[in-house]
Amino acid sequence: MNTVMIVTGESSGELYGSLLAMALKTKCPDLHIIGIGGEKMKEAGVELIAGIASSFGISEMLSSYKILKETFAKAVNAIEKFSPKLIVLIDYPDFNIRLGKIAKAKGIKVIYYVSPQVWAWRKGRVKTIADISDRIAVILPFEEALYRDTGAQCEFVGHPIIEEMESLKQDKAALKVSLGLSADRPALALLPGSRPHELKSLMPVMLDVVEDFDSKFHDYNFQFIMPVAPNIDMEKYKDYFEQFKNKGVIIRKENAVNVLSVSDMAVIASGTAALQAAFLEIPMVVIYKVSPISFFIAKLVVNVRYISLINLISNREVVKELLQSRANAKNIIAELKKILLDRDYRERMTGQFMTVRDIFAGKRPSTRVAEMICEMTG
Repeated sequence: MNTVMIVTGESSGELYGSLLAMALKTKCPDLHIIGIGGEKMKEAGVELIAGIASSFGISEMLSSYKILKETFAKAVNAIEKFSPKLIVLIDYPDFNIRLGKIAKAKGIKVIYYVSPQVWAWRKGRVKTIADISDRIAVILPFEEALYRDTGAQCEFVGHPIIEEMESLKQDKAALKVSLGLSADRPALALLPGSRPHELKSLMPVMLDVVEDFDSKFHDYNFQFIMPVAPNIDMEKYKDYFEQFKNKGVIIRKENAVNVLSVSDMAVIASGTAALQAAFLEIPMVVIYKVSPISFFIAKLVVNVRYISLINLISNREVVKELLQSRANAKNIIAELKKILLDRDYRERMTGQFMTVRDIFAGKRPSTRVAEMICEMTG
């Protein structure tokens, strides 16, 4: 029996890994799939060899070093034990590039699915990823040319969140009620991210937003809801979640896409959720914070003007980005007020969302990558 190994490092990548595993089970039911991931991948039929151990930024990586080292050792041991015919690397560059080099040296085929954002920083890694990969499947349209310039076999397959949204219920009022919301009141979604440093830095800001927004726009009768990524340790952040609940915020485990689909506006940590909101035509403000040292280093090496995917794809500021000290309640509420009261501004934003969504229409990335894997494993 052929074995395939899928390696992810955070919640969004784990979602893509689970969608890919389900597609593989359909296309090649005899494949044995092992991997590093979380509950979604396990439910999709993946035999987990280790859980997610993500980190981000210099100081954050140092604090996670022991876990990362242990997880890497488990990955190498799994290669020795299971002798996979192919490894799928999903994003997570510092970990996956090292693992890809080991796999390549052992003659194991490699697909890099969901390219790390090397076009933003460490452009030299484009060649490194091309060298360790037999095939590269990218999910953003401008990445294909970047890799093909190296001679790599690269294909733009579309974005997996399109597939995730296919499971949405159509009855918005019923879905709101199932999430604990009132069907006849507007909703503001709060998405603080899934990495530990995102939660630590952004949840206090969002607490201030809820309090100030409710006092300034009380007559609009907004309700607040926060979806929590499946791999987050709820107990670790219990104090924060209790504070949100005391302010009337509904906390939902998972269901980020469902929550966004019934929301009228959103405050979102930069990442996949912002693109999900754009595809659902939900006006938003994007915020982000990292440690001062991580931000200082990022300013030296980052080569892009924007951090949110919708702005990067559009090559202009479609949504407001508030970073570091600018990510505060006063600035966030000012942007929410503009979205709420300026109809032309709001419609220009959502109109560009539709333009970007059209780029991805008709593509089924999980199915396409599964086809690649089945071809390569025979």
